[in-house]
Order: sequence, then structure tokens, then C-alpha cells
Amino acid sequence: MRQSTLSRRGFIAALAASTTLAFSSKAIAEDDENEASITAQEPFSFEILTDQMRALAKQDYVKPAQLGEPFSELNYDDYRKIQFNPQRARWNDKDSQFQLHGFHPGWLYRETVALYEVNEGAARPISFSADDFKYYEGMKTKIDPHMQLPGIAGFRINNPLNRLDKFDELMAFVGASYFRALGRGNAYGMSARGLSIDTGLSTGEEFPRFTGFWVERPAPNSGVITLYAALDSPSVTGAYKFVVDPGEDTVMDVECKLFFREDVKQLGIAPLTSMFLYSHVNRSDFDDYRPQVHDSDGLLIERKNGDKAWRALSNPKRLSLSYFSEHNLKAFGLYQRAREFDDFQDVGARYHERPSVRVELIGDWPIGSVRLLEIPADIEADDNIGAFWSPDKSPKAGDELTFAYRLHWGGLPPKSTSELAFVDATRSGVGGFSGVSDPDTNVRKFVIDFAGGSIASLPYDPDKELPIKPIVTSSAGEIKNVVLFKVSGKDLWRLVFDLDSKSELLLELTAHIAGYDSKLSEVWHFQWTRDQ
Repeated sequence: MRQSTLSRRGFIAALAASTTLAFSSKAIAEDDENEASITAQEPFSFEILTDQMRALAKQDYVKPAQLGEPFSELNYDDYRKIQFNPQRARWNDKDSQFQLHGFHPGWLYRETVALYEVNEGAARPISFSADDFKYYEGMKTKIDPHMQLPGIAGFRINNPLNRLDKFDELMAFVGASYFRALGRGNAYGMSARGLSIDTGLSTGEEFPRFTGFWVERPAPNSGVITLYAALDSPSVTGAYKFVVDPGEDTVMDVECKLFFREDVKQLGIAPLTSMFLYSHVNRSDFDDYRPQVHDSDGLLIERKNGDKAWRALSNPKRLSLSYFSEHNLKAFGLYQRAREFDDFQDVGARYHERPSVRVELIGDWPIGSVRLLEIPADIEADDNIGAFWSPDKSPKAGDELTFAYRLHWGGLPPKSTSELAFVDATRSGVGGFSGVSDPDTNVRKFVIDFAGGSIASLPYDPDKELPIKPIVTSSAGEIKNVVLFKVSGKDLWRLVFDLDSKSELLLELTAHIAGYDSKLSEVWHFQWTRDQ
């Protein structure tokens, strides 16, 4: 399964192969006009794309062509010496709020994607040449000057997200069906995918890929951009529409129409990919000066009745796939709740600024489950966390499915108006009483901090009986020494308990705070394994 993770090094290297955009380029404007005059245009709409992908699903799958030399010979170091020329950005004029860069083909990216500009219902190809890129050191001799490129590996969209006078990276689509986006003040972290198939199953994973993109030319001064994508794989084809609104939280409205060539055992809708190496739960496993290393520290599940479940992430010793059956699902997502520099002490990686991503369901979805994949990881370059929604009824060949959802990319802090306290931190260590020379290795101590909500201002007197109480459960073993108290000087309640695992190898734990005949906090979930 380790081969199915996406290397962060690969993605960041691609992103690093370009620089900040300039504001205007008369030469590009003239090139665009000339290209428009000589390039045939075709009618385009989401309906046309949908019909094309429906028809394609009735045909046999054809593997994408692989690039030959010189692109197939490029290595990691070569690729780092290629940068998109910011002066060659598409839509590089004073009235555009969006600008487009291409990712150079080669190295990991030996399959190209088609890219089109859509304007007034017509699409024309956007082509790239060596003139659109800067080649450093020996790369100038490996790529012929002015050569027409056979396509691009992907693209990114820039926008004045953080400052009105500077275009920053907003989102990028490159590699299979992976894409990333940023909210204001974020640094690149986790990613999303168009679709996942059989993720985490022993039969092996299938990786659908976006084969073509159609991007609507932004209207002058428009703050929203729309793009479309074609998806293809041995089992399924798809038509996708993305409407993107940048901001404090960048919002993507996504609609996908799927057409199945083959039966699919496990379909993953709105899949998210992240990284969790260690935190307070497994800090002792890593000899590192940083207190924590992760893009996300929990999976949040929100239900229509207001209940929320927080599954603290872990880095297991063996592959783990957890299922959360949901019949009342409102939203789910992978979140980064550790938001202080001191949580990580990493100046370069800026883990405290990595985005959280929330998937909000739109319309009626069939009965299904949220699934969490945790893959063992030894280094932070491996994206070892996956989360997606999967229908209980697996699609069959010939089926057609439509889904709509909204992605929120940003800091996404817990809402201060929520009545439920949220899980602020999860810690774990040797169980029993501190200072014992021979602790029982079967006993593990858990410490969960709950912050906010209606209990934040509740007074605490250790000599009086509390009007609230902790509810702690385990799938097996025994829960001992349960204590709930308020941390002095903070609006924070701390729950402490010991887990005696007995002879069990794997346990599912839950905990929440209740009182006044209601649930007063999120429900904390955690999967404990003996070799963790």
C-alpha cells in the first residue's frame, strides 16, 4: 500500500517550478489574439462534456500515451531547473482577477492533459511552447528553444488572494485527479482528488485521471472562476464542474457525473489526502525537535441533527481502514486544529498554516459511510491519510451517478457560536500512576481537552458534584480512573482516563461530555492498537 501514496516531494517540486506572476504582458495578449484567429473553436458546455463522457464509457479504455525523449529523461534535479515564465501567464491583463500557469511535462509527469479556454460557449486549445518556460543551467541544452510542447502536466490558477497588489497561488491541478487549493493565509498542505476507486483494499487501487480541462475565461474583475474536467479510468468516466470563489475560506462548488464501464467494489466520492506523522499521541516514536508533524490532526463528521464526531488521527504500524456509517450526514473533512507556531516549531513547513478541508454535501446522497484510511509512514514526504465517502451500494457497469458537494479550504476554526465543546487536543502516554517504576504495559493513559461550547464558562469547584459528566466507552478491555476537571485559568475541560487493554490487539474508543439531558461536546473517537 505504500506505493499508493502520493509523494509530497513530487507535488511541491512541481509547484516550485514557477514563480509569482507579473501584472501585464502585451506580448501574451498579442499571442492570444493571433492564436484565437488561427485555432479552430468548438462549441462547449457542461452538457456537451457530459454527453461525451457518457459515450466514452461505452468504449474500451485506452491507456494514455507516454512521453518520449527529451521529457522522459528528465529527473528530479532537471525538473527543479524549469520554471514557468510569469510574463507568459494567460489572462495577464489589468482587469483579470485570475491568471493561469502551465506545469512543464516530464519527470513524474509523463502523461499530458489537454487544456482549453472557454469563451462565450466556444472552446479553443491553449498551447504551450518552450518560450513559456525558463530553463536554468544545463536544461537549456536538453529542451530545444521555441519548441512546441506536446501538452502540459497540469496547471495552476493565481489570484490576489492575500494582497490586492500581488497574485498568489490559489489552486493547482496536476497528477492523476489530484488538486489543491488555499484559503487566505494558508500554505499548501493536503489535497483533494476527483475520485478514488478501491482505496486501501487488498485488490489494489485504481487511479482515475483528469485527461482534459476547460477553463472559462474570467470576465473582467470577476471574483469567481469556473472550470470543467474530463475524468477517465478503466472502470469509469466522468464530467466535472468546479466553481471557485477565493477568500478567507476558498469555496469550490463541485458537480460530477459518473459513467461506469465496469463494476466497482469501493467508490470514493470527494476523496481527501493528507499527512499525519506524529503528535502528542505518538510523539515518543520519533526523535525530532518538533513537537508535532502533520497536515491534519483529525477527521470531523457533522450530522444534520447537530451531532459532531471527531476522529483523532494516528500513524499506525499497519494499514488501517475505519468505517463510519452515516444516514444523517451533513459534512465531513480533514482538519488541522493545531494553529500555533509553537505547536510545530517548523519555520519552513508552516504546518500551523496548512488548510483544513470541509466537504459539504449538496442534495440527497444515497446511504453510505465516511471511510478513513491510515497508512504507516516513517517520513513526512508520504501522504498517508485518506478520507472519502462511499455508497453502501457499489456501482455496476452501466450505472450513472451524479453528486454535488462544496469544498471549503481554509483555517476553518471551530465556530464560537456552537453549543458543543470541540476536541482541542488528544494526548496519550503510559497509564496508571506517575512515578511507578514498573508500569503495566497493558494500561494506556488518554488525555482529551475539550474547549469552547456552552461548558466553557461553567464554574468548577472540585469539592462540589459537577452538573456534567464524561461518557467513555471502549469496544473491549476496561476503562479505569476516569476524571473530568477544568484547567485552571482556561475555558478548557480536561478528561483523563486509563485504558486497560487486557489481551486485546485493537480497540475502538469514544468519549464525550454530557449533562442537562443533552450532549455537550463532540464525540471523540480513537483507534488504539497494541503495537502503536
